[in-house]
Amino acid sequence: MATLRVGVVSPEREIWSGDADMVIAKTVDGEIGIMPGHAPVLGVLVEGGVLRVKRGDGGDLVAAVHGGFISVADNDVSVLAETAELGSEVDVARAKDALQRAQASIEADQEDADARLDAKRAAARLRAAGEEL
Repeated sequence: MATLRVGVVSPEREIWSGDADMVIAKTVDGEIGIMPGHAPVLGVLVEGGVLRVKRGDGGDLVAAVHGGFISVADNDVSVLAETAELGSEVDVARAKDALQRAQASIEADQEDADARLDAKRAAARLRAAGEEL
């Protein structure tokens, strides 16, 4: 059975690379699922999205991805994220604290765009870590 070659990178480091059966990412046009044989595509990733890489061995990868691009061509999937963090690397207590601070800032000032972005990012980190919101 064909597989995808997947690479997830940010400016700081290579987050992960390997083979996968499916990749699911959230773009500005909606959620996209990529399987072997997918047509070429270039998508813009949303802020506060969660990337899922499904592997045949059951060792699925989940990462919080904040902005960037996803490119698909010839069973190669490249995720070029502005920032990204594997779910297994998330400090859950710190992410929960960041989400609470951001929500308090939003309650105090509904127009606080920075707090809204911080809340999206913290929520994505928690979802990637497997936490229920």
